[in-house]
Amino acid sequence: MKSWVEISEEQLLVNYAALDRVAGEDVAVLAVIKADAYGHGAKVCAPVLARAGVEWLGVTDAEEGVAVRASLTAAESQPKILVMSGLLEEDAETIVRHGLTPVVWTRQQMEWLAEAVARLNAEPLAVHLEIDTGMARQGVVPGEELRELLTWLAAKPSLRLEGVMTHFASSEVADSPLTLKQRERFEQAMAAVAASGLRPVWVHAGNSSTVDNSAVSERDRGSLVWLRAVAAGAGARAMVRTGIALYGYCLPVEGGEAMVEPALRPVMAWKTRVIGVREVEAGDTVGYNAIFTAQRPMRLALLPVGYADGLRRELSGSDTASGGWVMIGGQRAMIVGRVSMNLTIVDVTKIAGVSVGDEAVLLGDGVTADDHARLAHTIAYEIVCGMRVESRLV
Repeated sequence: MKSWVEISEEQLLVNYAALDRVAGEDVAVLAVIKADAYGHGAKVCAPVLARAGVEWLGVTDAEEGVAVRASLTAAESQPKILVMSGLLEEDAETIVRHGLTPVVWTRQQMEWLAEAVARLNAEPLAVHLEIDTGMARQGVVPGEELRELLTWLAAKPSLRLEGVMTHFASSEVADSPLTLKQRERFEQAMAAVAASGLRPVWVHAGNSSTVDNSAVSERDRGSLVWLRAVAAGAGARAMVRTGIALYGYCLPVEGGEAMVEPALRPVMAWKTRVIGVREVEAGDTVGYNAIFTAQRPMRLALLPVGYADGLRRELSGSDTASGGWVMIGGQRAMIVGRVSMNLTIVDVTKIAGVSVGDEAVLLGDGVTADDHARLAHTIAYEIVCGMRVESRLV
C-alpha cells in the first residue's frame, strides 16, 4: 500500500458533539457525508455517526445512498438518508426500493417518484422540497411556480411532504445582507406551504458555517434563532445540515465570532512511506523542468504519492518559492521540485536517520488541509474531497 488514510473515530465524534452542542437541543444536526464523506470515506464514517445517534445522513445521489445504507446493516440505529443533489428518472425506483428520502424541486422529479411508488406498490414516499432563495442552483422559486407545485403535491397521495429546506450562499459572513434576504424569501415560501394545507415534519437550512456563525449580534438574531422560529411556526422540527465541520474544518467567519471552529479537530491523517533516499550535490536540479536547484549538498527522500492521489501540484517547491511539506519523525520535510503524478521529493537533510520504509505524514499532525489549501489558493473542502485513497478507521 503506497499510501493510506486513517480516520479518527474519536475526532469525528468530538466534532459532531461540538456541532450538536452549539446547535442546541431543539435543532437536529444532519450529518452530510456526500462526496464520499468529503473524501473521508462515507462507508467508514456513516456507522460511527449512526452509533452517535445521528438522525439524518446526507448523501450526494441515489447510488451513494444505497452504498451508505448497506454500510449501516449492522447498526442498531438506522438514520434516515437524504439524497441531496437531485435525481434522474432512472434513480426513482432505486430511491423507493431502498427507503431513501429525495430532495425535490420540480414536478417532473416528483412524477418519476410517484410512478415508481405505483410500480412497486410501495408506501407513500417522503420528500423534502427545496426552495431557491438566492443561489439559482437547486430549488423551486417562491411565487406562482411554488404555489402550483404545492397544489399538485397536495393532491398526490403517493408522495408525502416531510421537509422544506433552503441553502444559504454566504452563511460564513456575519450580518450578511444576502442571508437576510434569503431568510425573507424562505419565510414567504413557508407561508405558501401553510396555505396549501401541507404540514412538513422538518424545516432545515444552512451548513457548517450556519452553526459556526450563529452568534447573535446587534443587527442579527442569528440564523439558528431564526430557524427555530420558522420551524416552530410551521409546527415542525428545525434541522441544520453540517458537512465540512464534521471533518475538522470550517470557513473563517467574516466579521463575527466563530462558535464551533475552535473546538474542531481534523479527522483525517494521510500517510505514506519513504521508498528511496539519495544524496545530491550543489547545482543539481530536482524534478520536472528543473524548477529547484540544490544550493548545497542535500539528502532527499522519495515518496510514492503525487497529484494522481490528491497531493496538489501547487505544493511544488522551486528556487523562487517554498512549497508544501510533509512530516517525518515529527519534523517538517519540505517538498522540492514539482509534485509529479505518482512521486514527490522532500528535503530530509536536517532530519537524521531517514531511511526507506519510514513513515511520512502528508496530512495530519503538523500539516493540515488548510495548509494545503492556502498554498493551492483554494479551500479545505477541495483538498479533502480530492483525496483518491482508501480510508480506514482508527
